[in-house]
Amino acid sequence: MTSRSRHPGEDSAASSALAESAGQAAPGTVPAKSAELLPNEPGSRPRALLLSAGLASAGAVALAAGAVLPVVRGGSPGFTAWPLLVVLALAPAVVVLYAMAVRRPGLAAGLVLGLTALAPGRLLLDLQLLADGSLAARPELFLPDRLLALPPAGPGLWLLVAGHLLTLAAGVFAAGTARDEAELAGELDGRRWRLLAPVFGVVGGIGLLLAPLGSGNAYLLAKNAFEGPTVAMAGYLLLAALFPLTVLVAVSSPSAGVGKGGFTGAALAALAVGVPPLVAGLVVDRLSVAPGSVVVTVAGLVLLGLVFTRFDVVDAGEEVTGDRAGEAELPGLFWWRLATGGLALLAAAAAAAGALAPVLKANGETPVPETPARWSLLGAAVVLAVPALFVFVPRLSAFARGVVAATWAGVVLAGAAVLSAALSVTEDKAVDPALFGVDLPLPLPDKVGYSVGPGVTWTFIALALAAVAALAAVVTGVVERDADDSDAGMDGARANGNVLTPLVAAAVLAIAAFGTPVFTAPGYTAPGLWSDFGAASWGLLGALAVVLGLYALVVRSRPVAAASALAGAALVLGLRAAELPLVGSEYEGSSAGIGFWLALGAAVVSLVAAGMAVAGSRRPE
Repeated sequence: MTSRSRHPGEDSAASSALAESAGQAAPGTVPAKSAELLPNEPGSRPRALLLSAGLASAGAVALAAGAVLPVVRGGSPGFTAWPLLVVLALAPAVVVLYAMAVRRPGLAAGLVLGLTALAPGRLLLDLQLLADGSLAARPELFLPDRLLALPPAGPGLWLLVAGHLLTLAAGVFAAGTARDEAELAGELDGRRWRLLAPVFGVVGGIGLLLAPLGSGNAYLLAKNAFEGPTVAMAGYLLLAALFPLTVLVAVSSPSAGVGKGGFTGAALAALAVGVPPLVAGLVVDRLSVAPGSVVVTVAGLVLLGLVFTRFDVVDAGEEVTGDRAGEAELPGLFWWRLATGGLALLAAAAAAAGALAPVLKANGETPVPETPARWSLLGAAVVLAVPALFVFVPRLSAFARGVVAATWAGVVLAGAAVLSAALSVTEDKAVDPALFGVDLPLPLPDKVGYSVGPGVTWTFIALALAAVAALAAVVTGVVERDADDSDAGMDGARANGNVLTPLVAAAVLAIAAFGTPVFTAPGYTAPGLWSDFGAASWGLLGALAVVLGLYALVVRSRPVAAASALAGAALVLGLRAAELPLVGSEYEGSSAGIGFWLALGAAVVSLVAAGMAVAGSRRPE
């Protein structure tokens, strides 16, 4: 059967598959020898897709029932939220069933996968009610009116857990159909407007990290993701990471149906998280609306709006001429470079402000020492700002943009360490002196005399701007590649395959460098990846993930892109090593740790690999 791309309103391939399943050959197709479908047709997995839709529907019903029944024994919600929660729970299942009814298997599979991607994070948010419901900021399900010690779980909570588990199971059966639809659709079209969707995915991810609502209720503590209880913190962090990633993966699918369904399912799941606290802030006494739920709701609604725009793949025989009047287009390359450089400079400025502003402020007269990690954040600001300036230089823009796409991870690395110091005030009985230098006078006053300072706010802003700048850098790279006629599709120069050996060595060194302490000092316990995991460890994990991701992309990148990615990775590793003079010098008796030498070694190997990528560039056969 000849496969071709389809208009979103058409489902010719699926119709052909259904016709063949009835023993009839569709017009213009090669008749099958039997009633069996070709293995790569979407309809070749009808039972799996039906099972997936059934599981997703059962999960939606369980979530709706869980919203009606009490989630905590003896407790009640802060307002009559069950009608809203039932609608938010059943709406995705209704859309999935509609897609099945109109024979849009790709749309149905994408919807289920979008819901599945966010199900683990939503599950963790609900499990906070089981771990300690008194610490969960979920007024739509439970609003405590007195001090409770580990309130017992009610039947509604178990139904919520079952609903998320059924959604996860549905995604397993939908994956095959989504893959078949993508293979049938062919190559990804060149309409770059679709890359706007991940921008709102990142915006929604940022909203998930902010406080969902404001509270004047002494029994409900409304905190952001980093300040909340452990299980809820893990849930919000997982949602903040998976939401933009799901949208990005969805829009990269060649299948219009899978793409639309993917970010529609993710948007509906995000609205189920963001809308309830927004409504609670409006209708519940002593609660107020906070930016977090507003940002998540707006991002979800915008993504739903994009569903109704053209998202099809250009037919193989369709000639695209003119300026594509009536179709959405992204701005030109100049504007994307301007956005990348501008956002990176703003992120660097915010990081510098976070480093120089006080992280903690005393409510009394006792001064609070500043964390030495602020110098590392200031260094990260410089490392990000320098290449951002060269993004505006046309001849150096491509290389500088690639470096920016890596060095934003330095803000994550250092910012997490700065926030860790602020979190010690809310998580520990007293301020941890190890986070502020061991040579300080002890004992420090109790945490009740302190609150977070403006440095925390600026650091949060820097993290958000750095993430958006990184996404803008990626989109700029796609636009640059599309505009380069000499490097269309899979043609054009690639980095030398011999670079694989130093890449593997650099990856091993990088893992060890981020997992071992850069310096040691008496009384100081460095955050780690597999031991002493704390708030600062999330920065280590994020920076390591970025570096390893860059290494993975280098082999299939053009020489300039490969060199810029490796140079950026080297700068991030250098920033890790720079913690010895920037941070370690503030601690009495500090000395270099094994992580310092490993980070330096990984940075040197990365630079060597960058030189090899340019010197030995090749063209694929």
